[in-house]
Amino acid sequence: MELDDIFRRRGAGTDIDGLVGKRVVVGMSGGVDSSVAAFLLKRAGADVIGLFMNNWKEEDEGGACTSASDWQDVIGVCGKIGIPYYSVDFSEQYMKNVFEVFLEEYRKGRTPNPDVLCNREIKFKPFTHYAEMLGADYVATGHYCGISHEEGGAKLLEATDGGKDQTYFLNQVETSALEKIIFPLALLKKEYVRQVAENEKLVTAGKKDSTGVCFIGERNFKKFLQGYLPAVGGEIRDTSGKVVGRHDGLMYYTLGQRRGLGIGGIKGEKESRWYVVEKSLKDNVLVVSCGEGEELLSRGVKTGRVNIIGEFDRSRKSFECDVKIRYRQPRQRACVSLNGDGTLFVDFEDRQRAAVEGQYVALYTGDRCLGGAVIEEVVR
Repeated sequence: MELDDIFRRRGAGTDIDGLVGKRVVVGMSGGVDSSVAAFLLKRAGADVIGLFMNNWKEEDEGGACTSASDWQDVIGVCGKIGIPYYSVDFSEQYMKNVFEVFLEEYRKGRTPNPDVLCNREIKFKPFTHYAEMLGADYVATGHYCGISHEEGGAKLLEATDGGKDQTYFLNQVETSALEKIIFPLALLKKEYVRQVAENEKLVTAGKKDSTGVCFIGERNFKKFLQGYLPAVGGEIRDTSGKVVGRHDGLMYYTLGQRRGLGIGGIKGEKESRWYVVEKSLKDNVLVVSCGEGEELLSRGVKTGRVNIIGEFDRSRKSFECDVKIRYRQPRQRACVSLNGDGTLFVDFEDRQRAAVEGQYVALYTGDRCLGGAVIEEVVR
């Protein structure tokens, strides 16, 4: 299928007009999304440069550098579409600003989101600064997001493909860091991105999407974490205090988790699945319950300082909007109170299941992501 046919079937443009002769540095990950983003920019007449970030140096269990194959794919794609490419090492910044924070959060019994941190601390900070050193007029990534550059600052918008929209992961990026950003895939659905890659015979066309935590990849999460944080086993108790099993270390569990608890049928207990309701760091006890999960329902969350993206009337002490407390969650209605110190209280219209400290609540109005804040306390 020809490229123009793909766009006609999709029924929209690529939203990258007016870039003829403009230098655009594209963050190349070695995946299909950034590959197609670079191709579309080149096709639009931009002066495109591919830039690969090496954020993680550790070798996997097989002894091969986890970024080596991605770099080879970047070389193949850039060679195919005819653009120069470079590699830059941000592993030191990543270790300090993302991974060490990730480990510290687990030590506190929280559940961090390193992908949100990576966007804030790496992709939209040192990466964009390095791109500017290469003379970039704009910086582009393969994120499924939209952006509007208007008076009052950049506004982060949801992508056309709601199933792939990644605004949640960008809720901590500062407005100033988005001023020169463009998202070539904003109006494309994933199926069309694949079609473009296949049509242009890019080496990443059939490459599987990356899943899980970025620096862990396909490896076993528990085994990976054991290499950095010493595990201390302890008791698993039900909500009445009865011992029903043993855990391998509180850091390996998260609220609402049902799988991997190692609790079978217990005499005198209900015939339902067990799930985690609390991690007691004080006595190293994992608290579980059996049933429908009523203990996990919360009416709201208290947060750290909110990051607002774009223009916003900060004199408003409270406002209604939609929120998401995890990436795959549908939007939920809430009333948000803005405190004097920049923190929030988010009061859910309907009680929410398994809000987790250390994760983020992202705020939405219309098709705009207003930003977000880290969850510090869950109000049951």
